[in-house]
Formats: sequence, C-alpha cells, structure tokens
Amino acid sequence: MIKPHGSDKLNPLYVMDDAKRAQLTKEAESLPSIVVSSAAAGNAVMLGGGYFNPLTGFMSAAEAMSVAKDMKLKNGLFWPVPILNVVPDASAVKGAKKIALRDPNVAGNPVLAIQEVEAIEEFTPAQMKEMTLSIFRTEDENHPGVKAFNSVGGKVISGPIQVLSYSYFEKDFGDTFKTAYQIREDMAKLGWEKVVAFQTRNPMHLAHEELCRMAYNDLKTDGILIHMLLGKLKAGDIPADVRDACIRKMVELYFPANTVLVTGYGFDMLYAGPKEALLHAVFRQNCGCTHLIVGRDHAGVGDYYGPFDAQTIFDELPKNALQLEIYRADHTAWSKKLKKVVMMRDVPDHTKEDFILLSGTKVREMLCNGQAPPPEFSRPEVAKILMDYYMSSGSCAR
Repeated sequence: MIKPHGSDKLNPLYVMDDAKRAQLTKEAESLPSIVVSSAAAGNAVMLGGGYFNPLTGFMSAAEAMSVAKDMKLKNGLFWPVPILNVVPDASAVKGAKKIALRDPNVAGNPVLAIQEVEAIEEFTPAQMKEMTLSIFRTEDENHPGVKAFNSVGGKVISGPIQVLSYSYFEKDFGDTFKTAYQIREDMAKLGWEKVVAFQTRNPMHLAHEELCRMAYNDLKTDGILIHMLLGKLKAGDIPADVRDACIRKMVELYFPANTVLVTGYGFDMLYAGPKEALLHAVFRQNCGCTHLIVGRDHAGVGDYYGPFDAQTIFDELPKNALQLEIYRADHTAWSKKLKKVVMMRDVPDHTKEDFILLSGTKVREMLCNGQAPPPEFSRPEVAKILMDYYMSSGSCAR
C-alpha cells in the first residue's frame, strides 16, 4: 500500500490506549483550558485520525507563514495550508505549559485534546492578509472560507497535541466516520493496493456515480473510496446525514459488492478551491489512496476560481511532493445522443442542447414540488431521499 505523506508509517495523534486516555482526560480537567474554534477542533480531529500525517500538532506563526509562502514546512516537506489553533484571546492559558482544548461543537464543551504550549504568538494584519490570499486567493468577506478564517482571532497557540476525542463525528456518524488508519485497515482486509478517492460534500447524482466508475475502470484500481466531508458547511448545503443516506443507497443498488468504501471525515469545509484540492490529496494519500478524482471547480464556491484551477495547481508542485496522483475529470452529464453519461471534453461534436443539464436551483425546485429529476440526472432512489428531506425540513420555504 502507498506510504503516508512524509513518513514510512502513519502517525495518528489519538490516544488509543483506553487507560492512558482516561488518565489524560482526568488530568485535563485540572489544566488551564480554552474553547477552540470549530476549525481548530476539526484540525484536532484530523490530526487524531492520522489524516494530517506527519504533523505532530498545531503550527507556529513561522511554520504557518512558511506554508503560506512556499507550501513547505520548515523541514522542507510539502504542505499546502496552515494547520492552526487560533483564538481571539489567550489570556486564560497565558504562561501555561500544557492546556486542555475544549470542543465548541459539543454541549458542555468537553475536552477534545491536550496541547503542549510551545508558543503563544499574534499574527499581524499583514500576516493574516498573506495567509488569506495564499489559501483562498481572495480577501472577499463574502467568501465563506475567508469569513470563517478571519473571524476566529489572531492569537496562535502552537505545539504538539494528544487527541482524546473525535468530537461529535464518531457518535453522530458511527457507521461512516473513519480515521485514516481505519480506512487503511479496511483496504488491507479487502486486498486493495490501488485505490481512487472521490471527495464530496454533496449527494451524488448519476454523473458523479459514473465519474467514479470511469476513474475505477480507466485507472484499473482495486476499489473506490467515496469520502464525504461530515463537518460544517455553508447555509443551504445538504446536511451530512441526508447526504450519507443518499450515497449509501446509490452504492448499495448500483455498485458491485466490495468495490466501494463509503466513509467520511471530520472537518469543516474551507471552500478554498485549488489549495483545498492539495490538502485533499495529502490526506487521501494518508488514507492509503493512490489516486484522487479532481473535477471541475473542485472544492470551489461561487466564481472565485477557474473551473480547472484545482487541477493545474498540481502542475506547479515540485517533483515527488506527493506520491498520490490525480485523475483529471471534466464536467460530466448525460448525452442525449449517446444515451449515457460522458465527460464533455470527450464529445466535441455536442452542443449544450445535447446534454441533460439542470441547475442546483432547478433541482431543488423540483424536489420541493415532490417531482423527481429525470433518471438521466439522478437515481430515483436517491431523489426520493432528497424529496423527503426538502419536503419535511422546511428548507423549501426559504
């Protein structure tokens, strides 16, 4: 199986020994503590699960600026975005050598991790601007990622962590949430060596399903990892539990047994387009995947990125920055001429009228009216789950 990023074996930071974890949890109650941001909590979960291998904790200001400027850690290893614990006020933990990080997303703010404090620094406005532009390519506060990144404060707490909890993800998504090391174990049991990953924050329509099938066949992989984001999204996105149900139903009915793993990871969406695609590639390699599907406007939002910027950024990487390779996908849709889903680049003789194309607004309108999209766009069983959600949740009234 492919090696993790930056090391020979995976380095998950979750404390797996039950007795030691219980002892540390008890110790944490007596430590100075701070409630972290949702972004930092997601970072801790990803560090705990081995997704951010080989990092040992949260970056310092200097490390973060090195990553922002050059996409390199101070030791020279490729890394695409800063992994930070940033707070508005660190006075509660000033002078402490060890602190408890409390979960903002669970009632009562239980301890999520223990952090050794190497430094408490403050980003300057110029540094925040440089990081924002590096990650998002814009400072526009209407960009949901920019707004979230610049709303958590400027005090950065760096140092290694020991993760004691996977937040709400393990409880709320018990069948779907998986760590990188658990995914590697599942792949090993299936005998998979060559695996293509599909990233999603949305339910999968027929075009997404066929895209996974195309990559699986073109690359001759052993399996497909459908890997969905389970953390916070922007307003209007489909909730994770609904998306999970849609994807599981599709896989159950339309893929052969033991060819697909349906899993999810605990992280908030950045909507950072090209830079987020690079981060997706890093942690899919840590999962054991050899390939990642990168499609049109991967991890994008609005019109902030070109349709294929998330693919071309991989051309800018130094050789051997990653072992994982990408599968470059174009927009996929049903061809009325060929009566199948195709990539648009493969059918230059087609016009727009030769495809079945529905906007997100049109699909939502149909679902709210109890009308399933055409079967050339969405599997009927998936459409039924989405119709039930829209008609029962009050989302249609917005």
